[in-house]
Amino acid sequence: MARRSRTTTSASRRRTRAVPARRPAKRQSRPGFPWFRSFAVLALIACLGVGGYLVSVARDLPDTSGLTAVEPAASITFLDHDGRLIARRGSAQGHEVSIEDLPPYLVDAVLAVEDRRFYSHPGIDIIGLSRAMLANLRAGHVVQGGSTLTQQLAKNLFLSPERTLRRKVQEMMLAFWLESRFSKDEILELYLNRVYFGGGAYGVEAASLRYFGRPASEVSLGEAALLAGLLKAPSRYSPVNDSARAAARATVVLDLMAQTGRISESERIAAAEVPIRVSRGASSPGAQYFIDWVSPRVRELVGDGHGDLVVHTTLDVDAQRAAEAALNAVLGDTDLASGAGEGAIVSLAHDGSVRAMVGGRSYVQSQFNRAVLAQRQPGSAFKPFVYASAFEAGLRPDDVRDDAPVRVGDWEPQNYNDTYRGEITLREAFYRSSNSVAVQIAEETGRGHVARLARRLGVESAMRVDRSLALGAYEVTPLELATAYTPFANGGVRADTHGIARIETADGEVLYVAPEAAGELVLDARTYAYMRDLMQAVVREGTGRNAAVWGLEAAGKTGTTNEFRDAWFAGYAGDLVTVVWTGNDDNSPTDHATGGGPPARIFGAYMREAPRDGVASQPVLAALPNPPAAAADPLADVLASQPDPAPAEEAETPDPIAAFLASLGGPDSE
Repeated sequence: MARRSRTTTSASRRRTRAVPARRPAKRQSRPGFPWFRSFAVLALIACLGVGGYLVSVARDLPDTSGLTAVEPAASITFLDHDGRLIARRGSAQGHEVSIEDLPPYLVDAVLAVEDRRFYSHPGIDIIGLSRAMLANLRAGHVVQGGSTLTQQLAKNLFLSPERTLRRKVQEMMLAFWLESRFSKDEILELYLNRVYFGGGAYGVEAASLRYFGRPASEVSLGEAALLAGLLKAPSRYSPVNDSARAAARATVVLDLMAQTGRISESERIAAAEVPIRVSRGASSPGAQYFIDWVSPRVRELVGDGHGDLVVHTTLDVDAQRAAEAALNAVLGDTDLASGAGEGAIVSLAHDGSVRAMVGGRSYVQSQFNRAVLAQRQPGSAFKPFVYASAFEAGLRPDDVRDDAPVRVGDWEPQNYNDTYRGEITLREAFYRSSNSVAVQIAEETGRGHVARLARRLGVESAMRVDRSLALGAYEVTPLELATAYTPFANGGVRADTHGIARIETADGEVLYVAPEAAGELVLDARTYAYMRDLMQAVVREGTGRNAAVWGLEAAGKTGTTNEFRDAWFAGYAGDLVTVVWTGNDDNSPTDHATGGGPPARIFGAYMREAPRDGVASQPVLAALPNPPAAAADPLADVLASQPDPAPAEEAETPDPIAAFLASLGGPDSE
């Protein structure tokens, strides 16, 4: 028993020694815990970074204290000579309107196209923003915007148009601020009174007056859709720039209104069927060329500090439309245009008042005013100054010259197609546009006399008084040539071209009135009568027959330059003096477009539609000095005191453009 007890005791001890003392169990780490902790730290750092970024962005937020006291900048309203609206420049903003004063469908049109969930989101539309981001990711570039109406208001009022992340964040912060400060109706009202609708109109009231000539409270459903459609791209969808595109955009807005339940299907159809009529004063996009020309002159005449101004111009909206239609009708026809891609028209009353000015086929596509800025060679359109100088020196239309090859020093100008007719009268030489005879009489009369007469009538560009002068181998603008042609139409009186008749303040205070024309006589009665005879013959039986206007006594001169780069018709009919140029901006040759082609056709089409001023189409010659005797030289004293350079001396001087002129065409194609 004792042994078993020892054995048991020993075994018990072994068991006791075999089991070590229990130590505290180690805490087992949960799978992924280090990653979670790292993520939490990174998230905290990101939040701090974003918070710091937002604080820095908030510090740069613009001052919003003047939100409700936005004052429009001074504007200039341009009216035509009958008081019809042409354009407004500057910040043309109508008076404030309230939501209650607007037709419900106008508000619905804006919300349908700009922000469908305006009354449900807090300033940021998460649904719209997500949809826009998805569309942009799929397209690989920005194709949609997710800005709410509140964000647009914040951007328009306080921020620059730059597209940066910082600006976008500021836009969102300001949107939340606006939503916390104003009610939804107040935000919508602020938006409609501040947003830009194109054409210089800020606010829905100014836009309605600009495009429809009546307040926003009176617009129809279709007109409301057109106004709402402008907000996406005011210039692109402006009815002034493209009425068809504006109408198509208005149809899209009507469709959206129907889809969102804001109007019924029958209302949509009825609105789409009613044509939208834009205010006549606002429906001539080409008139913007004229406005660009006269705008800088306004402040020169009256200075600053007068507030809103009203400028009464000399333009005639009806004549302007007729000019634009004529230019686009001819140049839009491939066969009639003959390779001429651009053109310009200047039309003046007999006193130099601009009645129409077209600087190109599309003001939207190109604001370059070719009527004022394009300097091109007039070619044979310069010949009236050559013949007028010869008549002042004593020649007559029935005098005969030999239409044959002529040589001046080492220069041999050619007639068109190298065709010559032998002995012909000056009248026939003129209406057939003979280069040979023009050079002969310029040499007889003296180039200096020709240049001085052109300068006296209104040509201001530099002229080279060399052998090429008679063929118009220098540059002029259409406006300049029209000014110089005016004495041929009004009885020989120089006209100073102008486009502003009167300037007033918005309250009616007259600040400027155009001075009376000086009426300087620059052509004697005999020369005037002779030139009228010759220029009428051009249209009646010569190179300008396409310019004929039934019921009017049209007169003028065609002009075509080397390689058919420039084509002109300059002349008059009724009470308007009109110059037409066609060609290409890059000075490339046309497809044989001559002055008797596109320009003469444009002149005729325009004059048939242009309104009449009531100015006498036949100047009263009895009011002019008595015609001198046939053998007398009306400018003998002047010519004697201003001798022409000796031909021998000029022949010894190299002619830098002799090679260019050697192939210059002669008579224009009929």
